[in-house]
Amino acid sequence: MHHLIIGAYTTSRGIPFIRDEIADFIRRRDGKEGDRDYTSPDNIFMSDGASPAVQQSLRMLIRDANSGVMIPIPQYPLYSATIPLLGGKQIPYYLDEENNWTMRVNELEQAVSRAREQGVNPRGLVVINPGNPTGQCLEHRDMEAILDFVARHKLVLLADEVYQDNVYTSKPFVSFKKVLHGMGTQHRHNVELLSFHSVSKGMLGECGKRGGYVEMTNIDPAVVEQYYKLSSIGLCPNVTGQLVVSLMVNPPRPNEPSHALYYQERGAIYDSLKRRAELVVKQLNQLEGIQCNPAEGAMYAFPRITIPRRAIELAKAEGHAPDAWYCLQLLARTGMVVVPGSGFGQRPDTFHFRTTFLPSEESIQQVLNDFKTFHTDFMNKYRD
Repeated sequence: MHHLIIGAYTTSRGIPFIRDEIADFIRRRDGKEGDRDYTSPDNIFMSDGASPAVQQSLRMLIRDANSGVMIPIPQYPLYSATIPLLGGKQIPYYLDEENNWTMRVNELEQAVSRAREQGVNPRGLVVINPGNPTGQCLEHRDMEAILDFVARHKLVLLADEVYQDNVYTSKPFVSFKKVLHGMGTQHRHNVELLSFHSVSKGMLGECGKRGGYVEMTNIDPAVVEQYYKLSSIGLCPNVTGQLVVSLMVNPPRPNEPSHALYYQERGAIYDSLKRRAELVVKQLNQLEGIQCNPAEGAMYAFPRITIPRRAIELAKAEGHAPDAWYCLQLLARTGMVVVPGSGFGQRPDTFHFRTTFLPSEESIQQVLNDFKTFHTDFMNKYRD
């Protein structure tokens, strides 16, 4: 039993017993129970959600104006906003939409070559798995290829894994750390890996609690010490958020009274999200001019939309990106908020939007009906 005054500061890394629980969670997740060398609490830093840990990691990577960080396109704007803010360069690489938004090493190689030709020094690679906004889950073989790529180019891998509990496909979530430890010793002990998780997303969805962590693998102890110094500037992560992380990584055990109810409630939430994910993708794909890949994980769909030429011209005349204009029309007509693909990045001359499947099961069909009515009218009104 731990007694804690939540109004007091904690250590800058986070409360020791919670970091112990996180380490135990990582071992259970990756099938390494009992292997105390697999992860150390001293290599875990807690944070106010994953975002501050990502920002601090990028601050460590970006050392001058020529430092580059590879980011997926589409990507979560945390990265595209933070990198230039810290004075670095974004190195975009495109996800493969035709193959369910997977990553291709040849695309990574081309992105690195382009960056170096422009005098940019690649220092890190960001991977979001499961994807945001694209919802894909990477195959094991693709993760091995990515780890081999970062090893060859001596890059730090930043693995954004905050949606690891939200996987709706038959292929389970596998952490980059587990894949790395299944590879040869040359990679296992040399690839520098930063892994992020959070209570803000996933099954808990406690966005306002602001709890998360980064785990460091194969990071030089001197660098860990500098990260610790930077963490100490803010004294400590908020204590309530740390406690919610404890609840996430240390759920009720089989011999505890709340175990059955917890997993009953958790299972109901998960099953409902899976049904909604399948329903949203199915009904979007039935509409004219919309193509949507399966939402394998996370809580988003990222459909591609064909916008009629006349609507594109009107959007540009009003000073809007065409997909942003489409989203504004949807908002004005229905009150429905989706985010244009131009806010995440997309291939030239393609248009997308990101939507969630978070409306309740009682209301989501009506939401989809309203969207269908809007989209059908929009296409009829502006049809070429």
